Amino acid sequence: MAIIPRLVIASGNRGKLAELESLLTGLVDEVLPQSFYYVPEAEETGTTFVENAIIKARNAAAHTGLPAIADDSGLEIPSLDGAPGVRSARWAGEDADDAANNARLRDELLDLAEAERAAAYRCVLVFMRHAADPVPIITEGVWHGRLVDQPAGDGGFGYDPHFFLPEAGCTAAQLPDETKNLLSHRGQALASMRRRLETEWTAS
Repeated sequence: MAIIPRLVIASGNRGKLAELESLLTGLVDEVLPQSFYYVPEAEETGTTFVENAIIKARNAAAHTGLPAIADDSGLEIPSLDGAPGVRSARWAGEDADDAANNARLRDELLDLAEAERAAAYRCVLVFMRHAADPVPIITEGVWHGRLVDQPAGDGGFGYDPHFFLPEAGCTAAQLPDETKNLLSHRGQALASMRRRLETEWTAS
């Protein structure tokens, strides 16, 4: 039985919205994107995933008066000192789309040997009961893989076509949605979030 009547997702990314809505099924009666309330995008001024997720969740809660959940996530490449990290969505520029960011990734891969292509997706989820919540619930997930030059797969979004999973023998973009939801960094973070909300949720 759902324990949260209504919740707003602090994101305008369609791929993230679809994943989060699917993963919240049964926990929340009604999941709404912040665009439903014409919430303006928060300025992501943080230098870490945690900071940006808190900024976005607080912004959505403040504008809607509802509990809010926000994620900040990205690709980390150790050989590039963790880049693109918090700038994953804007690696190729402030108005970059997935195609531009993946083009930048392919350019960066030209200088990386095979042994230097380890990468990880990281997701931080923040749940705030209200905008002034002094103890937001924070969870995290990490998904390890390696990068490939040739994109493969039509699913997913972001860098998924270049994010190869040795244990699955395919890229993240080739996984069925149900499998990706179980394995992904976002799936891990939300599974942990679900467990905590089931025991810690209060409306106050």
